[in-house]
Amino acid sequence: MSAVLWLLIALPLGAGAVLALTGPRPNRLVPAAGAAVAAVVLGVAIAAAVTRPAASAPLFAGMEAGLAVDGLSAVMVVTVAAVTLAVLVFATGEFAADENRGRFFGLMLLFAGAMLVTVTATTLPLLLMAWEVMGAASWALIGYRWRRPGRAEAADVAFLTTRAADLGLYLAAGAAVAGGVGSLRLDALPNAASPWLHVATAGIVVAALGKSAQLPFSFWLSRAMQGPSPVSALLHSATMVAAGAYLLLRLVPLLDATRWAGPAVAWAGAVTALALGLVAVAQTDLKQLLAASTSAQIGFMVLAAGSGGVAGGTTQLVAHAATKSGLFLAAGAWLTALGTRQLPALRGAARRYRPVGAAFTVGALTLAGLPPLSLWAAKDEVLAAARTGGTALYAVGLAAAAVAAVYSVKAVRYVTRPLPETPQAGYDTEQRGTRRVARTASAPLFALTLPAAVLGVLALPGPASWLKRLVGARGEPSPAPWELGLSAGVAFAAAGLAWRCASRPVPVPRAAARAAHGWLYLEQAARTGVARPVLGLARTLAAFDDRVVDGAVRRTARGGLATARLARRLDDGVVDGAVRAVAASLRRLGRWARRPQTGLLHQYYAQAAVGFLVLVLIVLLVR
Repeated sequence: MSAVLWLLIALPLGAGAVLALTGPRPNRLVPAAGAAVAAVVLGVAIAAAVTRPAASAPLFAGMEAGLAVDGLSAVMVVTVAAVTLAVLVFATGEFAADENRGRFFGLMLLFAGAMLVTVTATTLPLLLMAWEVMGAASWALIGYRWRRPGRAEAADVAFLTTRAADLGLYLAAGAAVAGGVGSLRLDALPNAASPWLHVATAGIVVAALGKSAQLPFSFWLSRAMQGPSPVSALLHSATMVAAGAYLLLRLVPLLDATRWAGPAVAWAGAVTALALGLVAVAQTDLKQLLAASTSAQIGFMVLAAGSGGVAGGTTQLVAHAATKSGLFLAAGAWLTALGTRQLPALRGAARRYRPVGAAFTVGALTLAGLPPLSLWAAKDEVLAAARTGGTALYAVGLAAAAVAAVYSVKAVRYVTRPLPETPQAGYDTEQRGTRRVARTASAPLFALTLPAAVLGVLALPGPASWLKRLVGARGEPSPAPWELGLSAGVAFAAAGLAWRCASRPVPVPRAAARAAHGWLYLEQAARTGVARPVLGLARTLAAFDDRVVDGAVRRTARGGLATARLARRLDDGVVDGAVRAVAASLRRLGRWARRPQTGLLHQYYAQAAVGFLVLVLIVLLVR
């Protein structure tokens, strides 16, 4: 059993490392090899989901590196592997012959392997390692085309923002050890002693919100749209941004143990779903619209985790992964063909490229939450759990669902309108378009669109009960018939209003419109409130180090040199002089002592007489 689990982890990590190091020479073989590895990984993931293996290995004293596939992680490993395969098949036709495909496909497989470790890890140290690999791989993938202006900076912003939030995991690990959880097993974290329990919970919540692009960290996802579209389809729909929501769903018992964490997480998700939904409505760039909608849709998963709705959050996660991956791939196909991401320039794109347009339309209507498509039923599961937290929380979630219908229908309205008389005038704003869609695009698009439409069956009474048993959440509430009808009515009303008002913009204060279009100025606020003070403090500390610490060291060194010079002078002038004076005196004494030594007897006799006389005088004088 454990061999299946080790293979699930080792295959993408090993193959990804090999492909990443191959260089550009075997470019023609790399896409097929990467897709083949992803297909094998999907097969292994299905086997792991069926057999539920577990494995562990010693890591540190009293700690193990544990892996296991339970009900929740079984859903995730299949989802991650399936989306990875679809994205890599799509990517086989997306890169030019002169690009380093080995680096791209290798990094994608490395990232997928790290995500698989994340969802199967049972101990915090192993989760931390995979979390770090995900962050590093995402930085390299967002900045894959680093020679183009802004790509490297965008990768840096995304990486530094998520890394700042990731420090919460290190805080959580330290607090868990201090609180008596020496094994650092995830299921043992709720047993940490107070107040360390609250510290550990706060650290995990911050790390999860940062990774899932929830407020106030959402702006990094806007920057991440500089990466290739397949990167967005994998990282920013089913894996990286979903990792934080998955972690919160996994650790619902920890949130419940602190009492405050559950409501805080639920409100963070609800507010993000509403606020970032409004941001999505204001966007005129298709990828920016999809990015803001991703933060909003992940907000529903976070809302579910804070409300204790593990099954509803899982349904939302899986349905959103399929839906948003397909939408990002469709946006990428249009970007490659037409060279633009601007919605006004994409007018009629769905008519010009009908297979892509059909897949995009179905995905967008699913994202809108229209019945009977999957996200309608998934949102109702989430809202049923939110209603247990209060009417206000439910109302905010329902409003966010209405906003989702508005931005989704807005995108459909643009791409399905008739072609303008001179469509070429709006093309090639981002890059030179090829005016064709790759042959490899249709299969993965429809492979993702179909489950995006039908995964709502997981919210039906029978499948919902099965899913709740699978993830261990049998007591979770289900939506009442009136809730289903209310959400359907709200979605249809919002969609109809959005379609009708698409040609007549709703009057909105300019300041509010600019704020929404600029992602609520979150990045500017982070630069002003965090980056600049930190850099200012760093410069102050550097100056203090240069002028005070280094100055003290230099003054101490100069004092030491001066003391050494003085000591040398004392040694040369005094000590050595005294030694020379003693030596000279002794030489003189020696010369004086040699003079009486003549060898004449009468002189010795005279000297003895004189000496005797001196002794007699001394005796007489002393007495």
